[in-house]
Amino acid sequence: MPSKVILEQKQKQVAELAEQLKNSVSGVLVNYQGITVEDDTAMRKALREAGVRYSVVKNTMTGRACDMVGFSDMKQYLNGMTAIAISTEDAVAPAKVLKKFADKIESFQILAGYLDGAVIDAKTVEALADIPSKETLIAKFLGSIQSPLYGLAYALQGIIDKQEAAPAAE
Repeated sequence: MPSKVILEQKQKQVAELAEQLKNSVSGVLVNYQGITVEDDTAMRKALREAGVRYSVVKNTMTGRACDMVGFSDMKQYLNGMTAIAISTEDAVAPAKVLKKFADKIESFQILAGYLDGAVIDAKTVEALADIPSKETLIAKFLGSIQSPLYGLAYALQGIIDKQEAAPAAE
């Protein structure tokens, strides 16, 4: 039986993790078995640069934190060597970074995640990772708006040029 001090420390860690889960926009749960130290260091660096917090927490503690915030469905994925990546700002950042490493390392595997207060499966996390960045989506949208406007401007300029040329011929 753990001592009272150790039990209090664990309860504090669970409460902190639950608070992080509650205040985040998304998260991804992975099985990190088989990742080399070099790849793990590179992955952690990429996650930090993307503003994502990545941590390895005992499955029982993660399960209790999930229960506290209403993500009980995620407990079924808490088997083996798991870690969780949590983002407070960009909903797709953890999925994008971790998918890149899951594609590169055969034993590294995305298990599940959460988004907008709901637990999502691995396929949904991977689909989320395939979404282009916000800047790319904005650029595509602006390009699609700009193209018809250019066409209209060229057509109007053609009419103006034709009308200016017609009186000179008379």
